Amino acid sequence: QVQLVESGGGLVQAGGSLNLSCAASGSFFSINEMGWYRQATGKQRELVARIISGGGTNYADFVKGRFTMSRDNAKSTVSLQMNSLNPEDTAVYYCNANIQLNMWRPTYVYWGQGTQVTVSS
Repeated sequence: QVQLVESGGGLVQAGGSLNLSCAASGSFFSINEMGWYRQATGKQRELVARIISGGGTNYADFVKGRFTMSRDNAKSTVSLQMNSLNPEDTAVYYCNANIQLNMWRPTYVYWGQGTQVTVSS
């Protein structure tokens, strides 16, 4: 059973920082693209950042210069360093990964359970 488990959310004041982590566990052949998404109350889930298979990183315009995503392939983990947080960043943050269970099967999309980030003004 493949699982993605996020950690690191919490409450922080505007201007503060948080670091989110996501670890993939279970048996799988490979992990391709991994990303962070967020969903604020009453809004649709949106992409925050993602690392593609070639290693490049894409960021949403609203986090450029403030958030940094990194990946440790050996540990099957990704992190999201969030700086200069503002109340508009308040949301549930989800880890996402395209995982291939074995070399004969296609990739499937997996989601973590989400971690709450609340930024107070």
